[in-house]
Amino acid sequence: MKIVAMKSTESAASRKSHRPGQAADVETRRNWFQWFVPLLVVVLTCATFLPALWNDFVNWDDDRNLIDNLSYRGLGWQQLSWMFSTFHEGHYQPLSWLTFGLDYLIWGMNPVGYHLTSLVLHGANAVLFYFVARRLLGAALPQATSAENWRLSVGAGLTALLFSIHPLRVESVAWATERRDVLSAWFFLGAIYFYLRSHAAEHDQARRRWMTGAIVVYALSLFSKATAMTLPIVLLWLDIYPLKRLRLAWPVNFTPVLRHILSEKLPFFLLAILFAVIALFAQQNTGALRPVENYFVTYRLGQAFYGLYFYLWKTLLPVSLSPLYELPYDFDMWTPVFLACGAAAVVLSALLYLLRQRWPAALACWAYYLVVVAPVLGVAQSGPQLVADRYSYLSCLSWALLAGGVFYLCLNPSRDRSDRAVRSVLVPLFASAVLMILGVLTWKQSQVWRDSKTLWRHAIAVGSDSAIARYNLARRSELEGDLPDSIEHYRRAISINPTMADAHHNLARLLAKQGKPDEAIAHYREALKFKPNDAETHNNLALLFASKGELEASLAEFRRAMVIDPKFAKPYFNLGRLFVHGGELEKAIEHFHQALTLAPDGAEIHAALGDAYVRSGIIDGAVVHFEAAVKLKPELVDAHVALARLLAEQGQKDAAARHYRAAVELLKTARSGPPAK
Repeated sequence: MKIVAMKSTESAASRKSHRPGQAADVETRRNWFQWFVPLLVVVLTCATFLPALWNDFVNWDDDRNLIDNLSYRGLGWQQLSWMFSTFHEGHYQPLSWLTFGLDYLIWGMNPVGYHLTSLVLHGANAVLFYFVARRLLGAALPQATSAENWRLSVGAGLTALLFSIHPLRVESVAWATERRDVLSAWFFLGAIYFYLRSHAAEHDQARRRWMTGAIVVYALSLFSKATAMTLPIVLLWLDIYPLKRLRLAWPVNFTPVLRHILSEKLPFFLLAILFAVIALFAQQNTGALRPVENYFVTYRLGQAFYGLYFYLWKTLLPVSLSPLYELPYDFDMWTPVFLACGAAAVVLSALLYLLRQRWPAALACWAYYLVVVAPVLGVAQSGPQLVADRYSYLSCLSWALLAGGVFYLCLNPSRDRSDRAVRSVLVPLFASAVLMILGVLTWKQSQVWRDSKTLWRHAIAVGSDSAIARYNLARRSELEGDLPDSIEHYRRAISINPTMADAHHNLARLLAKQGKPDEAIAHYREALKFKPNDAETHNNLALLFASKGELEASLAEFRRAMVIDPKFAKPYFNLGRLFVHGGELEKAIEHFHQALTLAPDGAEIHAALGDAYVRSGIIDGAVVHFEAAVKLKPELVDAHVALARLLAEQGQKDAAARHYRAAVELLKTARSGPPAK
């Protein structure tokens, strides 16, 4: 017994002597694990989205925002002034434009760099969401408060990955235009993190510092995209659950605590209201908002209920995702679907409210979802979409958090041995399988955005035929020189949506190129039924009338175009050509000068004016405008030849010879065709 006691004493002493070293090892392992999980999150997130780096720009706003837009290219005073004052395409997003300007300085117009920036931001969002989730789970689950709780890190890591590698995120990451989503979300999550830190701080000074940081970061989120305007309500709900600073009760009692909590939210609400007004003005300024008389309130409510169902369903089953879920042409056919979605939303809300005591986390996640998704449910409708994958980027954070919390609870140790085996093996295997499936789906969905044709063919393949998808396919085919394919897609777009004015317009333009003026005129007239104040359509229609010798009709259409848009140079130029053809040179010269006033860099206008001056015997004026034409557009063969003749007549043989040689070289190049690639 004495020996045993001695051994026991020795063993205890030995354990005691090793405790400092063991504590240090435990601390090292704990720190390593806490940073290993977020590192794993960002690596898996970026790896899943790698195909996006090989994507091109697409003709779904990328053309208008990036390819054809010169204003954002750089970070000089001119570009910065434009970024902070523009409502381009109906958005106020100066901070997003700043990132595009920086991309241009680094990458030029190489799409790889633009996609890389978006991917880096998305990876950063995944890591930041991990830290936010860790704090929220720690506050919601009392048993998870220990800093040494590895299950908390794993639960937060799963939460972050369920958000970051979900296929619904692809549109926001792989679509260059949607940079605003990932950038705004970075600051949105940052504001939540700072807010949580402010209420975990032990001293008032630290608390104020974190709260000030939250306000500043929130402003940056709004400068990226106005969708973050819902944050103040989100923070109030966090005060109810999981922070439990407030109690959900009716009627509301304005206690000193409630007044204090509301007063600290005042800066957030003021920023939200300001940017909400700016966003509304931006949409109205560009004509993006649909007026109520064209898109009734009942339709908007039906769309809103459908949106609530859609994002939930696609979160659970993320297949057949599309870049465009087009607003139905016939809304009445969708009435049963909308009613069913509305009933489901009401029932689910009531059920979660009744279960608020037993399962407050579910009600909190549902409330967050309703608040954040509300601005994009279509009540203030802009754009052609019924719903959109990108609208889930912030709104579905709560569902990932709820799944992470359930996973954490499943990892908790159990006294039952068989139950413990299930929890320790099957639960992690199930979570790993879910992540693997999501990763594969996201990898494939990222490739959908490879180029415009791939994008729109996928949209048609996974959903009902879309007029907009057909229209964009037609634009791409025309750009590639495949006019028959383009015409076919335009015809299909019109058959789906006969009111699509732009499709009628472009189809008419291509039919005119094919020498089918009567059919082209018919489609121009259809375009004007739905878009009567389109100056371009009136101008093109006038040209067709002129080609058929219907001069009075042509003249009337040109004048309508001038009245609609007095700053539009084309009708003045084309009317001048019509007057030249009729021998009315004074009127022609007058209209050419008016066209040059509106478009001083128009090489064809200078050339036409030079020709009119030659016909009028004003040689010096003709020389001046032919020289301007070939300077602005050196490939104008006829202008080189006409200028050479005039210079030869004036005795300037060397200059004349130079322009003759230029014309000959251009003709040789045209006959031989473009160089082989």
